[in-house]
Amino acid sequence: MEFTAEQLAELLQGTVEGNKDAAVSSLAGIDNAGKNALTFFYNLDYIHELYTTDAGIIIINDSFTPDKSFSNNPTLIKVADARMAFGQVLKVYKEYKTAQKNGIHPTAVISETAQIGENVYLGPYCFVGENAQIGNDVKIYGHAFIGEDVKIGDRSIFSSGVRINDECIIGEDCIFQSGAVIGSDGFGFQPDSTNRYEKIIHVGNVIIENHVEIGANTTIDRATFGSTRIKQGVKLDNLIQVGHNVEIGENTVIAAQSGIAGSVKIGRDCMIGGQVGFAGHQKIGDGVKIAAQSGIQGDVEKETILQGSPAFEIGEYKRSYVMFRKLPDMKNQLDKLKKSFNN
Repeated sequence: MEFTAEQLAELLQGTVEGNKDAAVSSLAGIDNAGKNALTFFYNLDYIHELYTTDAGIIIINDSFTPDKSFSNNPTLIKVADARMAFGQVLKVYKEYKTAQKNGIHPTAVISETAQIGENVYLGPYCFVGENAQIGNDVKIYGHAFIGEDVKIGDRSIFSSGVRINDECIIGEDCIFQSGAVIGSDGFGFQPDSTNRYEKIIHVGNVIIENHVEIGANTTIDRATFGSTRIKQGVKLDNLIQVGHNVEIGENTVIAAQSGIAGSVKIGRDCMIGGQVGFAGHQKIGDGVKIAAQSGIQGDVEKETILQGSPAFEIGEYKRSYVMFRKLPDMKNQLDKLKKSFNN
């Protein structure tokens, strides 16, 4: 795929400085871009790379004026925000690559009762179960599994090895990275009189709304009754466990290796760091921010910022941590005082 500087400037609503007909066919970081590559510059820490890069076209902020001492003579595209603009190029590039995938591979297994939309791609050895409904422009890559009675909205993408189990509902424009499992049984067991654990059957499902992205090897359990619900715009990183009957509010983002126990309700616009653990049945307000490796063991009011395990307000945590680091010195001082009294 080849872009000219003029085309890129039109896409990004920017202006060209240099050869408007200059063309690039690849994307690269500024430190390893070749003459046929497009790159971007926004961080002054990398000013040396700006002047020594071999890139053919560079996207830069319109607020920055280079001194023209380039080893190469690149064409510049000036935009309001170079990083966001390059992200837009990456999106267009990915959409172009994805659009090339269509049709049904001869090894795909599709139930006769499944409903398949227009311009759908079904890759090698993928499976579509009874009564599944797949929308238009959906891409399902090799070895993915779509269970019975699953409903999938338009333009959603399922990477290789994704599992969408029976009766789950997926919205539009969702992305599932490889190994994600949606709708497995929740971790529900009840001990009997001999302390032997009997399995609690989960008959609910998982509902994932529009514009959600689920990372690689992330798992979302089906509800005991009703639905585990991931609301619009949520972004989940890799290796996250979401328990049964959890609800995650709109536009909340959660980093890798976090674990959310059953029936937790997380509000909208929250930011949750990696390896955060939630005890069951907690209610987390809107706009909450939680630092990495924190442990949540109670309800959290909206707009709160937390850190620690168990977690508490971040300002208080930082003050406490300062004291914690001083404990060895404080002990030494105490030992000296005790010794002086004993003498």
